[in-house]
Amino acid sequence: MKKSKLLTALAAAAMAAMMTVSCVYAEENSSGINGVDDLPGKKIGVQLGTTGDIYASDYEGDEAGTVVERYNKGNDAVLALKQGKVDCVIIDSQPAAKFVEKNDDLMILEEDFALEEYAIAISKDRPELTEAINGALAELKEEGTLDQIVGNYIGDDTKGTQPYESPEDVDRSNGKLVMATNAAFEPYEYYNGTTIVGIDAEMAQAICDKLGYELEIQDIEFDAIINAVQSGKADIGVAGMTVTEDRLKNIDFSDPYTTATQVIIVRK
Repeated sequence: MKKSKLLTALAAAAMAAMMTVSCVYAEENSSGINGVDDLPGKKIGVQLGTTGDIYASDYEGDEAGTVVERYNKGNDAVLALKQGKVDCVIIDSQPAAKFVEKNDDLMILEEDFALEEYAIAISKDRPELTEAINGALAELKEEGTLDQIVGNYIGDDTKGTQPYESPEDVDRSNGKLVMATNAAFEPYEYYNGTTIVGIDAEMAQAICDKLGYELEIQDIEFDAIINAVQSGKADIGVAGMTVTEDRLKNIDFSDPYTTATQVIIVRK
């Protein structure tokens, strides 16, 4: 099967990002964790309800006495790591790179923890919305718009300098589409002043432009997003959310819009 332009762009962007932060990798660190095999028996920090939380739970209660500490925000987990309250943090590679750039006492292990796909959460009661969003995503991929949005935040020439702009003649007669997110996951969603920006925010705006909606973004706790979509308080959940079997029991997902990697952060 021919690879999509999006995956090709993401692979190139990921390579560039790895080269950019290559100085944070090292063979030795103070935690005694040099790879996935060293996790048993350690204290692992994660953001509550994230994929890192789900995967780390497999270690919880093992014979080695592994402990998983859960935090409402990723930066809270990183702060706990800096304070020595946990031995490592499992989190998505792009936010991890941002954290490490700002903290020279931290590093990312070379060995990846897990590979995942991000998609949009939608209520099982709204199959017509799932179909419409999938159609919009397909168009955005085909015309290169999604590549441009991702490239604006990931890669060498990024800093959000060329954000997506809605066409002037967009029809918004279908009303409002409410997106639930957790805006502490740079570069996917984060605050620029009082505005939520990032890959997910721009992608959602582009989808709304295709489907005739006005976008409203609500910033809530990550582990409350699925409940918000299920209850109808939000129409979609977009927050670097991975498709998992457990989540599929309660919610539907769009087609994947990007791939990501979970990594391990430790103290140097």
